[in-house]
Amino acid sequence: MSDVRPATDTVRITLNGKEVDVRKDEQLIDAAERHGVYIPRFCYHPRMTAVGKCRQCIVEVDTGRGMALQPSCMLKVSDGMVVDTDSELSKQVQEGVLEHLLINHPLDCPVCDKGGECPLQDQAYSHGPGESRFVEEKRHFEKPIPISPIVTLDRERCILCDRCTRFADEVAGDPLIHFIDRGNATQVNTFPDDPFASYFSGNTVQICPVGALTATPYRFKARPWDLEKEESTCQSCSVGCRITVQTSRNRVLRYEGVDSDPVNWSWLCDKGRFGFESIHSEDRIAAPLRRAADGELAPVRWAEALDAAADAISSAIAGSGPESVAVLGGSRLTNESAYAWAKLAKGVIGTDNVDAQLGDGLPADLVLGLPRATIDQACTPGGTIVLLGPDPKETLPVLFLRLRHAVVHDGARLVEITPTATGLSSLAAASVHPTPGHTAEVVRALLDGDTAKAVGGVEPDALVSAAELLRTDGPLTIVVGRGSLAESADVTVEAAAVLHDACPDARFLPGLRRSNVMGALDMGLAPGLLPGRVLLEDGRDWILDTWESAPSSAGLDAAGILTAAAEGRIDTLVLLGADPLADFPDADLAARALAGARTVVALDRFVTDSVAKADVVLPVAGFAETDGTTTNIEGRVSVLAQRVTPPGSAQPDWSIAVSIARRLGADLGFESPEDIWNEVLQVSGVHAGVSLDVLRRRANADGVVVPPAPTEVSIGGVRTSEVDEVEAASPDADASAPPADGNMPPSDPDAPGDIAPGTDEAAEPIDTTTDAAEGAELGEQVAEQVEEAVAEGDAGDRPEADDPSSPVSPGPARPEALRFVAPAATAVPGPVDAYSLRLVTVRTLYDRGTQLTHSPSLNHLAAGPAVRLHPADFDKVGVAAGTEVRVTSPSGSVVLPVHPDVRVPRGRAAVNANQSNARVHELLDATAVATDVRVEVL
Repeated sequence: MSDVRPATDTVRITLNGKEVDVRKDEQLIDAAERHGVYIPRFCYHPRMTAVGKCRQCIVEVDTGRGMALQPSCMLKVSDGMVVDTDSELSKQVQEGVLEHLLINHPLDCPVCDKGGECPLQDQAYSHGPGESRFVEEKRHFEKPIPISPIVTLDRERCILCDRCTRFADEVAGDPLIHFIDRGNATQVNTFPDDPFASYFSGNTVQICPVGALTATPYRFKARPWDLEKEESTCQSCSVGCRITVQTSRNRVLRYEGVDSDPVNWSWLCDKGRFGFESIHSEDRIAAPLRRAADGELAPVRWAEALDAAADAISSAIAGSGPESVAVLGGSRLTNESAYAWAKLAKGVIGTDNVDAQLGDGLPADLVLGLPRATIDQACTPGGTIVLLGPDPKETLPVLFLRLRHAVVHDGARLVEITPTATGLSSLAAASVHPTPGHTAEVVRALLDGDTAKAVGGVEPDALVSAAELLRTDGPLTIVVGRGSLAESADVTVEAAAVLHDACPDARFLPGLRRSNVMGALDMGLAPGLLPGRVLLEDGRDWILDTWESAPSSAGLDAAGILTAAAEGRIDTLVLLGADPLADFPDADLAARALAGARTVVALDRFVTDSVAKADVVLPVAGFAETDGTTTNIEGRVSVLAQRVTPPGSAQPDWSIAVSIARRLGADLGFESPEDIWNEVLQVSGVHAGVSLDVLRRRANADGVVVPPAPTEVSIGGVRTSEVDEVEAASPDADASAPPADGNMPPSDPDAPGDIAPGTDEAAEPIDTTTDAAEGAELGEQVAEQVEEAVAEGDAGDRPEADDPSSPVSPGPARPEALRFVAPAATAVPGPVDAYSLRLVTVRTLYDRGTQLTHSPSLNHLAAGPAVRLHPADFDKVGVAAGTEVRVTSPSGSVVLPVHPDVRVPRGRAAVNANQSNARVHELLDATAVATDVRVEVL
């Protein structure tokens, strides 16, 4: 080895006789593995605190005082350290530990779900003694016992490694599973009458090194050698967790988390982990449906259904013009399907009445035009996070885990500006809960220092604390979303504008929940928008080089579409996986819209409440049933993989768009998702160079963040300055910015992918420490890949537009990306009268959504409908806890049980959206800034 010393952030140790350079302060167990030496372990997990419980990783180490046995998971490397993992003494100790662990282990590998992927099993072969001296009767427990509706426990298999209990306490903050009893009777269990009711319980199953914890949906379903595995991206929400989809005999049997360092760290929420059951639900639509003469939906052939859909669109265009056609939904589609439908709607039909959101999101110019943060940037150690939106634990659960870790372990400061307390409230450095409708007013007071008196329902003490934190140095990230569906989106938009104007260096991370809403917006499924984050008015000439036509003016958003349909101005309404009756925050308007549209065409997997009202129903392929790409809240584009075939004759959404376009006399020009993505690269400047070849490279397994809006955007500006195409293609155009994917690499991208003996899963790299040099190096690698792709033509360059000698006449210049423009001030609602409460309507992880409803392991976990009040408000409204009350607003009324909840501020009534047996959306008015309700005894 060269005598030249490495950079100061490394030290040199001797590992099994060879000198190697390792990262300073790295755990020895990690350093050894990065250099090809696997040290066996059970309790150690790279994403949790080392505890040294199992002692399996003991090796001989000399730190300057002679060789001694030490647990490598508890020891940081130091310069000059000598390590011998192969010594006879190290082997003898490791064999002894395994022999001890097997004294009471049942050895039921033939029936244990962990068999074939069990670290204890693997290490018993690779590091065990081969035989045991203990022949006594083993310990027995009742088996299995359910510790939650999803997780079962076989206590006699448990080796007390403390992984599950540490995850519940350290990572999730749900210490619902713990050690009980003492000595030889010690066991893992839950507290009496308190089940393991965590949103993240499935992670304990994945990290359990034995078969003590098993998941009911997978238990006894398959063996690891029966499974085919492929990486993909979870589509339960918009965080974009990387997962392995595991299938056998054309059925999805399991999802497992992949340790994606910039995104999910291998963690998944239970909705994402177990929602795969809906893929093979017996309720899936397997054939097209059309409303028959008797008024019922009946199966028909594809040709008849497509003809009916195309005829309805043609008739609408001929009778009332293209603006009489509207497309609602699309956030569950792949990027390719979203682009195909944007091209069909805007480039063939000619309508701009398109919206991927259902009135519960934020305007596209805010989401796409503000300077974007990555998840890693939001979780910067020592930074400040402003939560201006919903409870991330309920809407974006794994983002909640990342934010929680940043606050608890990395010194980040959290400022809550939410209508009620959230899952992060106990960790927040400051919490303010503005009265709905007054959020922007409170934000102005915080930034202006106007904290001497109460503002917007927030007391001065809380204002002072939050204002001080907003003035501290360090990076500032705002997680922005809809905190309450009963409050107008304009309120949140104005509050975000105020923050951006006062803090121009701040970055924004969208808190939108729908799975691929960011990709749908990038592809143009929003009014006034074209693919590539370009305004319709700016990009019309550019897009006409690729599309046949483009709308003449900006169209309607979701609320406008439904209003127009209710008034009879929409002849044909297309629902792309949308269920406005359940999701749109104005149930009355949604019902009138579906009744008012002359023809409703629905593309869906299930017959939802809205699909049941449709005239033509086209079955579509869902997750794991089609290839493509998706985009998460960071703008990170990653690959989706098809693993199973769709039920019956269901087709991908893009294929249906192609078929309808053909019947309308147009050719979209697509025969595969690859064809669509190639056209996206040609049309969209922000995606230039991010070809499928780039996305499929090993170094980009976590995905590639497409360039966010520039940070120099200022309120009142309209467009960004023109950016060089190669620079726009590079996720790391600024050499001083974070690496290309927005964060540091999890491990050496060239490291072998095979599973090491005894490790938990191949997808979980042990090396999780990083440094800036390696991060910058990976960033440069990705940037070089993108530049190579551009040079090869993948970016859709048009040389004839730049080369004066080209015989082809130059085309229009690539349009500039949109930028956020501050809106006019929103009207502040009047004070709440003495007999009313201000309504807060929030999303919860478990509801009666399509995926949950059709997943047997999850569909009973929704809390159910209720109205929650602060305990002090019960006397005010004259009701008793647990009784049923009538909740009445100007739009309607519902009957709900009432419960006390200290997380709800005084003067407010909180309800959960989309719960069974109660249509709380009937209380909402899409045009109201805020909603007041009365709570009365029946």
